[in-house]
Amino acid sequence: MKKTKTVNKIVMERVNKNNQDSYSQKEFKREEVYFRAEKRLKELKGFYWHLFWYLAVNIFIIVSSLIINSTYFNIGHFNAYSTVVFWGIGIGIHAITVFGKNIVFSKSWEDRQIQKFIEKDKKQWE
Repeated sequence: MKKTKTVNKIVMERVNKNNQDSYSQKEFKREEVYFRAEKRLKELKGFYWHLFWYLAVNIFIIVSSLIINSTYFNIGHFNAYSTVVFWGIGIGIHAITVFGKNIVFSKSWEDRQIQKFIEKDKKQWE
């Protein structure tokens, strides 16, 4: 009789431990999802601030160069638009790191194209 009580006690401890583990795993996953979402939000905010400052500074440079010397902002003078070009390359790289490589050709775009091709083929066979 004593042996059965100890076995039952061990089994109950394991059941309780498994329930606690599953609860703590759920909490851990929930917390992990929150931290990933928070990280994604920080990345997006960082990109949009980068884009804001890119536009603000380059508009200031272009307008001030047009006001000071209208011949300075000439296609022949690379220094007039070099900031726009090189910083624009940096913005592009930042956008790729934040939004991924498939900005234009996303999964939803692929799905729409597949649906178009399927519908086109259905029309041919009807």
